[in-house]
Amino acid sequence: MRDEKVRRYGWPALRILAVAALYYGSARLGLLQHLVRGQITPLWPPTGLALAGLLFFGSRIWPGIALGAFLVNLSIGPSAAAVLAITAGNTAAPVCAYLMLRRAGFRRELDRLRDALALVFLGALGGMLVSSTVGAATLALSGALERGFRPAWSVWWTGDAMGVLVVTPFLLVLRRARWPVPADRARWVEAAALGVCTLGVTLLAVSVRNSPLLFLVFPCLIWAAFRFQLAGAAPCALAVSTLAVTAAAGEFGPFAGRDLFANMVTLQAFNGATALTALLMAAVITERNRTYEEIRRACTRLAEIVSGTEPRDR
Repeated sequence: MRDEKVRRYGWPALRILAVAALYYGSARLGLLQHLVRGQITPLWPPTGLALAGLLFFGSRIWPGIALGAFLVNLSIGPSAAAVLAITAGNTAAPVCAYLMLRRAGFRRELDRLRDALALVFLGALGGMLVSSTVGAATLALSGALERGFRPAWSVWWTGDAMGVLVVTPFLLVLRRARWPVPADRARWVEAAALGVCTLGVTLLAVSVRNSPLLFLVFPCLIWAAFRFQLAGAAPCALAVSTLAVTAAAGEFGPFAGRDLFANMVTLQAFNGATALTALLMAAVITERNRTYEEIRRACTRLAEIVSGTEPRDR
């Protein structure tokens, strides 16, 4: 009886608390790179974490998202009413995204092009309209915005959407990651080389002042998607986007000497292209490989059937 109560109430409560703690921790990290009013950032990791949690455990963990969002906004919100409104928006956005993805038949493996497109348009671009609209409108009505509603809304929306596009795929990969047995040494060497090249090229691109070298990272993303599919593309996209956001927040490299609007356009265009290239190409390659494997198995089975029906020599 006690074990049944633990399974029924204990584990769900622990999951909710864990989601709240992870939401709060990732939010504090995201706020280190804020651009508007100390609470709006171009990359908001909690949205990606919240959506991944919903995809793993279902809608019953929404109180953890609400609790984490409330604790984060409690110290930075302009008023108690504003904190509650923003918390409601931050909770409703990933829940709406999750419900739309489930309605569309989304699979967590992200091994089909339709799953990648659903995550982009339903999970990121569509679902995050809720949090950005509620949050920016709340701050505008409370008189807490200096730059106006539109800039705050655009940064909020793109930040939440980028959290879904780069963090959710990474967590989906991390959840089902397994140590390869037997370990292929050449494969590990290639993975290490990919990581070094991706970080090295990105650091070079964001360190040269007023130089359009950001496009140099795309060959690395294509390499990751082609050779390692989502398992390679998702971590590379996350690392590239994080470094780009850090450069934009610090206004160095290609983001030096520009105003906020120009930096936001450049940053979000780059981050969006990075996430879409990694995610969509990884899905296409995975789908192609699966189709090839199915054809190979069908051919093998057909050959076995044909060989079994051949007349034997007497």
